[in-house]
Amino acid sequence: MKIAVTSQNFRTVTGHAGKTRRFLIFDPEGRELDRLDLPKDLSFHEWHGADDAPHPVDGVDAVITASCGEGFRNRLARRNIPVHATSETDPATAVRLFLEGRLPPPLPEADDHHHHHEAVTVRLGG
Repeated sequence: MKIAVTSQNFRTVTGHAGKTRRFLIFDPEGRELDRLDLPKDLSFHEWHGADDAPHPVDGVDAVITASCGEGFRNRLARRNIPVHATSETDPATAVRLFLEGRLPPPLPEADDHHHHHEAVTVRLGG
Protein backbone atom coordinates (compact mmCIF):
# COMPACT_ATOMS: atom_id res chain seq x y z
CA MET A 1 0.00 0.00 0.00
CA LYS A 2 1.19 3.51 -0.88
CA ILE A 3 -0.39 6.77 0.28
CA ALA A 4 0.23 10.09 -1.47
CA VAL A 5 0.04 13.36 0.45
CA THR A 6 -0.28 16.68 -1.38
CA SER A 7 2.59 18.87 -0.21
CA GLN A 8 3.68 21.81 -2.33
CA ASN A 9 6.47 22.58 0.20
CA PHE A 10 7.40 18.95 1.05
CA ARG A 11 6.82 19.80 4.74
CA THR A 12 3.07 20.15 5.32
CA VAL A 13 -0.19 18.81 3.93
CA THR A 14 -1.32 21.43 1.44
CA GLY A 15 -4.57 22.04 -0.39
CA HIS A 16 -5.72 22.90 -3.88
CA ALA A 17 -5.00 19.29 -4.80
CA GLY A 18 -5.90 19.74 -8.46
CA LYS A 19 -3.07 22.24 -8.86
CA THR A 20 -0.61 20.34 -6.66
CA ARG A 21 2.57 19.25 -8.37
CA ARG A 22 4.33 17.85 -5.32
CA PHE A 23 3.35 14.70 -3.46
CA LEU A 24 4.99 12.82 -0.60
CA ILE A 25 4.58 9.05 -0.94
CA PHE A 26 4.35 6.99 2.27
CA ASP A 27 4.23 3.29 3.05
CA PRO A 28 1.70 1.79 5.52
CA GLU A 29 4.17 2.19 8.38
CA GLY A 30 4.24 5.95 7.80
CA ARG A 31 7.72 6.04 6.28
CA GLU A 32 8.34 8.38 3.39
CA LEU A 33 9.17 6.34 0.30
CA ASP A 34 9.39 8.93 -2.43
CA ARG A 35 8.67 12.49 -3.51
CA LEU A 36 6.95 13.43 -6.73
CA ASP A 37 7.87 16.84 -8.12
CA LEU A 38 5.86 17.03 -11.31
CA PRO A 39 6.02 19.61 -14.09
CA LYS A 40 3.05 21.99 -14.19
CA ASP A 41 1.48 20.18 -17.15
CA LEU A 42 1.12 17.03 -15.01
CA SER A 43 -0.91 18.70 -12.26
CA PHE A 44 -4.45 17.33 -12.54
CA HIS A 45 -5.72 20.84 -13.24
CA GLU A 46 -3.52 21.09 -16.35
CA TRP A 47 -3.27 17.44 -17.40
CA HIS A 48 -5.77 16.44 -20.05
CA GLY A 49 -4.77 12.82 -20.53
CA ALA A 50 -7.43 10.14 -20.83
CA ASP A 51 -8.52 8.35 -17.66
CA ASP A 52 -6.65 5.26 -18.82
CA ALA A 53 -3.46 7.16 -19.77
CA PRO A 54 -0.61 6.64 -17.30
CA HIS A 55 0.03 9.36 -14.71
CA PRO A 56 2.82 9.51 -12.08
CA VAL A 57 0.24 9.35 -9.23
CA ASP A 58 -0.99 5.97 -10.48
CA GLY A 59 -0.19 3.12 -8.14
CA VAL A 60 -1.09 4.90 -4.91
CA ASP A 61 -3.93 3.52 -2.85
CA ALA A 62 -5.14 6.87 -1.46
CA VAL A 63 -4.45 10.60 -1.59
CA ILE A 64 -4.56 12.82 1.49
CA THR A 65 -4.93 16.58 0.98
CA ALA A 66 -5.96 19.71 2.86
CA SER A 67 -8.55 20.58 0.22
CA CYS A 68 -9.78 19.68 -3.24
CA GLY A 69 -12.66 20.24 -5.58
CA GLU A 70 -15.12 17.71 -6.94
CA GLY A 71 -13.27 17.63 -10.27
CA PHE A 72 -10.13 16.32 -8.58
CA ARG A 73 -12.12 13.78 -6.57
CA ASN A 74 -13.91 12.58 -9.70
CA ARG A 75 -10.74 12.28 -11.77
CA LEU A 76 -9.03 10.21 -9.10
CA ALA A 77 -12.15 8.12 -8.50
CA ARG A 78 -12.03 7.13 -12.18
CA ARG A 79 -8.48 5.95 -11.47
CA ASN A 80 -9.71 4.03 -8.38
CA ILE A 81 -7.82 6.33 -6.01
CA PRO A 82 -9.87 7.62 -3.05
CA VAL A 83 -9.20 11.16 -1.84
CA HIS A 84 -9.31 12.16 1.82
CA ALA A 85 -9.28 15.83 2.87
CA THR A 86 -8.07 16.71 6.36
CA SER A 87 -7.19 19.56 8.69
CA GLU A 88 -4.08 17.66 9.86
CA THR A 89 -1.01 19.55 8.62
CA ASP A 90 1.80 17.07 9.34
CA PRO A 91 2.09 14.54 6.49
CA ALA A 92 3.37 11.60 8.57
CA THR A 93 0.73 12.20 11.26
CA ALA A 94 -1.98 12.43 8.59
CA VAL A 95 -0.93 9.07 7.17
CA ARG A 96 -0.88 7.46 10.62
CA LEU A 97 -4.32 8.85 11.51
CA PHE A 98 -5.68 7.77 8.12
CA LEU A 99 -4.44 4.22 8.66
CA GLU A 100 -6.00 4.22 12.15
CA GLY A 101 -9.31 5.48 10.73
CA ARG A 102 -9.04 8.70 12.74
CA LEU A 103 -8.13 11.29 10.09
CA PRO A 104 -9.74 14.61 11.13
CA PRO A 105 -12.03 16.28 8.58
CA PRO A 106 -10.93 19.40 6.69
CA LEU A 107 -11.58 22.87 7.99
CA PRO A 108 -14.82 24.35 6.58
CA GLU A 109 -12.98 27.17 4.82
CA ALA A 110 -10.72 24.64 3.06
CA ASP A 111 -13.49 23.91 0.56
CA ASP A 112 -12.05 24.39 -2.94
CA HIS A 113 -15.36 24.79 -4.77
CA HIS A 114 -15.23 27.59 -7.29
CA HIS A 115 -17.46 30.39 -6.13
CA HIS A 116 -18.64 33.07 -8.48
CA HIS A 117 -19.48 36.40 -6.94
CA GLU A 118 -21.69 38.96 -8.60
CA ALA A 119 -20.70 42.58 -8.47
CA VAL A 120 -22.85 44.67 -6.19
CA THR A 121 -23.19 48.41 -6.58
CA VAL A 122 -23.63 50.31 -3.34
CA ARG A 123 -24.74 53.93 -3.45
CA LEU A 124 -23.90 55.99 -0.42
CA GLY A 125 -25.49 59.29 0.44
CA GLY A 126 -28.30 60.98 -1.39
